[in-house]
Amino acid sequence: MSSTVNLAGIGMTSQRTRERLVGRLLEQGIKHWGVLDVIRSTPRHIFLDEALAHRAYEDVALPIGYNQTISQPYIVARMTERVLEGHPNLDNGKLAKVLEVGTGCGYQAAVIAQFAHKVYSVERIRPLMEKARRNLRLLGLHHVQCKHDDGSLGWKEKGPFDAIIAAAAPQEVPQELMMQLADGGRLIIPVGGEDSQELCLITRHGDSFDRQLVETVRFVPLFIGSLQH
Repeated sequence: MSSTVNLAGIGMTSQRTRERLVGRLLEQGIKHWGVLDVIRSTPRHIFLDEALAHRAYEDVALPIGYNQTISQPYIVARMTERVLEGHPNLDNGKLAKVLEVGTGCGYQAAVIAQFAHKVYSVERIRPLMEKARRNLRLLGLHHVQCKHDDGSLGWKEKGPFDAIIAAAAPQEVPQELMMQLADGGRLIIPVGGEDSQELCLITRHGDSFDRQLVETVRFVPLFIGSLQH
């Protein structure tokens, strides 16, 4: 698929470093060519402070301030791939509505936005939300809407969602998020404490929910009812 990111005026880093990253993702089992193309074309360096921009295409999580991180590209690719592959509600390769819990700097939103007609993203730390909004606007991704709120509550008035991607780990999957899935919708979320977390894929079938364990992960915790201004 072709990227919908607007790269006009954005400094591009070495194509070789991007290709090396994509090669590493292939080696780790990412098979969705659309996801690999989007990872290749999305300028991850704009989501980082200048001092860390030279590390943007390494397959590592990096700090973005406020004790938060930009997710490792492998994890972004894996989560995106798992919510997309074989999804029953895909329309010309895109989902109608996606919810993201934990906007951070906006990188995961920028990736999933290229597979969705509309993305709604919730962030509890206001300065991060404002920075993400600027980053997404810079890329021309105007169909991503961000708000400052408790992500564990989702965004009920905008649902139901074909996919929900959570970038922070609760101890238990919030019921609110599960109930905001459309029929056939998928929620991918890390679950557990700081010492042990599993990435879970939950699929809704009417009033029942199928749960699969994807792999062991490590995310920042999902704070419930805690907003930073």
